[in-house]
Amino acid sequence: MSSQPFAFITPSTRGLSLALTRHLLRTTSMPVFATHRSDEPDTVRKQILSPLHDVDPARLKLLKLDLTSEDSIAAAAHKLSHLLKDNPKSHLQTAFFGGGVLHPERQPADLDFKQIQETFQINVISHLLLIKHFSPFLPGAQAALTQAAPLAKWVHISARVGSISDNNQGGWYSYRASKAALNQVVRTFDLHLKQKKLPVVCVGVHPGTVRTDLSRDFWAGVPKEKLFEPEYAAERLVEVVDNLKAADRGKVWDWAGKEVPP
Repeated sequence: MSSQPFAFITPSTRGLSLALTRHLLRTTSMPVFATHRSDEPDTVRKQILSPLHDVDPARLKLLKLDLTSEDSIAAAAHKLSHLLKDNPKSHLQTAFFGGGVLHPERQPADLDFKQIQETFQINVISHLLLIKHFSPFLPGAQAALTQAAPLAKWVHISARVGSISDNNQGGWYSYRASKAALNQVVRTFDLHLKQKKLPVVCVGVHPGTVRTDLSRDFWAGVPKEKLFEPEYAAERLVEVVDNLKAADRGKVWDWAGKEVPP
């Protein structure tokens, strides 16, 4: 039985993540496993597929997953394993982890305990737990022996503001700190993959300022040419990720393919 590569995107129903889901459905032939929190999966499926008239709808597989619950993350991984049982050689080829929240504290007085907790829960802890429960679906070391096999890509959506050396404006305390922490997670997990000799690279990506609810309050201050539609950002990120080589591993890359400094 031949190996069947697949893509995984979490979450998948809004903004950039929705655009990434649709882009992979439109431009690849892989099954795409996409996560949602809704109790109405049929509605989610219709929403994702609505503009994709030439895509086989059977390629879209939905998994219910709540980023704030390890039990939910584990259950989604268990369901994925069940769905793949008829093809045990299936492996995760491309994964995008986009969970993120922003509370823009401009000064220390703006810091709020519950908001800080939420920021780190979504921006860092959920990413760690996704690594724990979904990395077993990555190709094993034996796959590296196949010369023609492409590198699998494990991608976390980060942000330029997570760069410590590039921080010249301050503010956004918890968001900056959480993205810096996420970048460390990327580096650490990539070292694990390298040490295990798996044919996989882990990177972070910075999509630029995307016209989504996350950045809505800041659109007015962004030059028109630097405020990207989700579809454009998704296209650029996928292109950058597709072109990554082993030497590019463990780093953060922006939408233009330039490295974001640590």
